[in-house]
Amino acid sequence: MNQKLSPSTILLLTVPPLLWAGNAIVGRLVREAVPPMTLNLLRWLIALVILLPLARAAFRPGSGALSNWRRYALLGLAGIGLYNSFQYLALQTSTPINVTLVASGMPVWMMLVGRLFFGVPVRRWQVAGAVLSILGVLVVLCRGDVHQLLGLRLVAGDLYMILATIAWSFYSWMLLQPKDEPALRGDWAAFLAVQVAYGLLWSGLFSGIEWSIGAPAIAWSGKLAAALLFVAAGPAVLAYALWGAGIRRAGPGIGAFFVNLTPLFAALLSSAFLGDLPHTYHGLAFALIVGGIVVSSRR
Repeated sequence: MNQKLSPSTILLLTVPPLLWAGNAIVGRLVREAVPPMTLNLLRWLIALVILLPLARAAFRPGSGALSNWRRYALLGLAGIGLYNSFQYLALQTSTPINVTLVASGMPVWMMLVGRLFFGVPVRRWQVAGAVLSILGVLVVLCRGDVHQLLGLRLVAGDLYMILATIAWSFYSWMLLQPKDEPALRGDWAAFLAVQVAYGLLWSGLFSGIEWSIGAPAIAWSGKLAAALLFVAAGPAVLAYALWGAGIRRAGPGIGAFFVNLTPLFAALLSSAFLGDLPHTYHGLAFALIVGGIVVSSRR
């Protein structure tokens, strides 16, 4: 893992936030056409179809796809099942700008998960930066109104996105664990396909629960088909491949800072496609979060 950011590493970690911002916009646009858990299941089914012709290493003897099933089941749960399901749930009641701003607290959760579960030390400046980032998230949660925060009036979508962010933090740290066969780890398509295959088991379970409690029928249309193709090919296959490569180079701690680009992209895309203009409190929240990044990155 190389902590120094080269131009190629910056590119690897910048493209995913752009695609994930697009994912938030599309998820909001189709929220009435398909239930959130089902949307996640369909997205990753299409992604697996895209990956399979490229993922030959996953089917070779000794790839570890079966013998190391516990690891891939956990990666699939955190990165495919929980993160995306919670995000689509969040978009049922919250806007793309708010969802991505709440996700901008990622450095805080990445730091906490790394320290508590992976033994990564925390520096004083990281704690100070975490405080600023938490304040930024609180500004989003209370919509810039202190009385809402004091009254504990929270939007369900914001809480779902916090859970999604925690799941993503676990996923990113687990990616660094050297527990994969070299042939599988060296083939991005095969490595991602194994995660997706296990993740689909979780997504199928969540979708089954969703339908068992009375989910509305899918409203099929050309618009929905195009949306599914986009979220599968872009924010899923391409973004995950680039994120994994960037994380292996720079580490989850630095990579988490790039997630904070997502609300900037989401604000631009929301303005263009949803007419959802940013509010003053969005700017304040982002300023606090960026301040947390600057402080946390001090050595």
